[in-house]
Amino acid sequence: MKVIYLAGGCFWGVQKYLNQFKGVTSTTVGYANGHTVNPSYQDVKSQSSGHSETVKVEYDENIITLEKLLDYFYLVIDPTSLNKQGEDEGISYRTGIYYVDVQDKDIIDKVNTRIQEKYDEKLVVEILPLDNFYTAEEYHQDYLDKNPTGYCHIPLSFFKMGE
Repeated sequence: MKVIYLAGGCFWGVQKYLNQFKGVTSTTVGYANGHTVNPSYQDVKSQSSGHSETVKVEYDENIITLEKLLDYFYLVIDPTSLNKQGEDEGISYRTGIYYVDVQDKDIIDKVNTRIQEKYDEKLVVEILPLDNFYTAEEYHQDYLDKNPTGYCHIPLSFFKMGE
């Protein structure tokens, strides 16, 4: 099993979206790469903790590659939008790819370079080693499965790509 941490705006939709793909074995929403120890949702939402809403993605690289996973990720974010995805604004909604395996950096850079060729504007997706990750409160886990009419910046049609 491998792990990658993906920040794509509101983590509810990103989690639901990634869960549909074969090879993704587990996802957990939480808060990454901020400066507050063990932040609450209110700390993160207030923009004071420095964390991004992030999904920890565990996957079987024999079924889905990191490159394919990142291709899917880039489909549901605006990689040129700084600290804003959909209606959500602030540093907690910044986009990011946070890695724990230094060997993943080359793959991430390769995909990022390929994606950059599609845009005139510079991509603003953070690509950094994971500094810290705190699991979000239980009510955030699989939120859109529990609350199907909840807000999400990802179009509903994208939740049926893995079918």
